[in-house]
Amino acid sequence: MKINQFVPDSKIFDSFNIKDNKTEKSDSSSGNFLDILKEKLDAVNDKQIAAENTTESFIKGEETDIHKVMLDTEEAKMSLELAVQVRNKIVEAYQELNRMQL
Repeated sequence: MKINQFVPDSKIFDSFNIKDNKTEKSDSSSGNFLDILKEKLDAVNDKQIAAENTTESFIKGEETDIHKVMLDTEEAKMSLELAVQVRNKIVEAYQELNRMQL
């Protein structure tokens, strides 16, 4: 039974480049959670190292802008805080799964 006479044009959905479920699964299986997590933690570590290097060059008296030092330091601090919050959420989800009764 038709509720209304609206029939969507399939050409509209072609412009969104919607993939098949089969191709989407094969693309997402190429990178697992551990690899993605390690990559992001390496990026946080790189930001920490860059902030430390910028601070050291400023302390040594090299031509480093104080604004760049502060920006690098704050970016490293915020990325570390985000990583800690993500870790807390993962631990919380793990604990919640352990509490579930089967």
